[in-house]
Amino acid sequence: MSIMNHKDLMVKPGRDIGLANFDAGSTGTFHTQHHAQAKLQSDIKHLAELQEVFYAAEKYALLIIIQGMDAAGKDGAIKHVMTGVNPQGVDVNSFKVPSTVELEHDYLWRTTKVLPPRGRIGIFNRSYYEELVVARVHESVLENEDLPPGTIGSPDLWKDRFEDVNAFERHMTRNGTVILKFFLHLSNDEQRKRLLKRIDTPEKNWKLSASDVHERKFWNSYQRVYEEMLGHTSTEWAPWYVIPADHKWFSRVAVASIIVTKLEALGLTFPQVSDEQRAHLAALGEQLANQVEKGRNQEPELISA
Repeated sequence: MSIMNHKDLMVKPGRDIGLANFDAGSTGTFHTQHHAQAKLQSDIKHLAELQEVFYAAEKYALLIIIQGMDAAGKDGAIKHVMTGVNPQGVDVNSFKVPSTVELEHDYLWRTTKVLPPRGRIGIFNRSYYEELVVARVHESVLENEDLPPGTIGSPDLWKDRFEDVNAFERHMTRNGTVILKFFLHLSNDEQRKRLLKRIDTPEKNWKLSASDVHERKFWNSYQRVYEEMLGHTSTEWAPWYVIPADHKWFSRVAVASIIVTKLEALGLTFPQVSDEQRAHLAALGEQLANQVEKGRNQEPELISA
């Protein structure tokens, strides 16, 4: 089973990056999908075990942020990687065009109110990072936010937002939230193929909208703002991972491997039971063992309707 070097995928904090230097078609040390399947299945099984301990320990929260261009495979990554996890311990939130109520608040508000509590895993399918990407490509997004006078067009606007997000994430990590951020790096040609497939496959027609095709006109702009965003917001406490996404099977095995490695590093165990609690459990066990059929016969009769 191949070993993955996660550092090759990490954006080094404080470094400028060029997405052209990251091969969207890379599959690491895996030569074929079959080659990677054993690793993925092993990590999915292990993730389920780790999540059970994570949920019981309630020491940390885990926030997983997934960003990427349309058709990069965000939904599929969530579906396949989390397939064996207890759904009671996971919350998935998708963030699309802000509602009227959301526009009346700062841009972090709608995500802050659904952050995962300790013991739970929260997954953001897109996130507050849309405000550092889409809002830069389309100034109309900022105009809809009714920001204070002088904000739009300010030379410090994006610098301030980078600083705000970094400080926000540092606050979260200092208070027990582990943050994993994945950028699914898709090539222009592979996106085109996937969008065409949505047209050719009836059961996928609903996934394609005119805006998906329209946004391709801004491909180069998106690449530039993503590069700047990744370079300014990959930090020691919340680094970004650029995940090659031209092969969906590889992006899934990479995401699963990083999550498992991070949870393992926490070194969590199930809560310890004190001697007093153990004695109490023994007493409860004795009561259960002594319950006999005649006890059922002593239950009060139900009142007839």
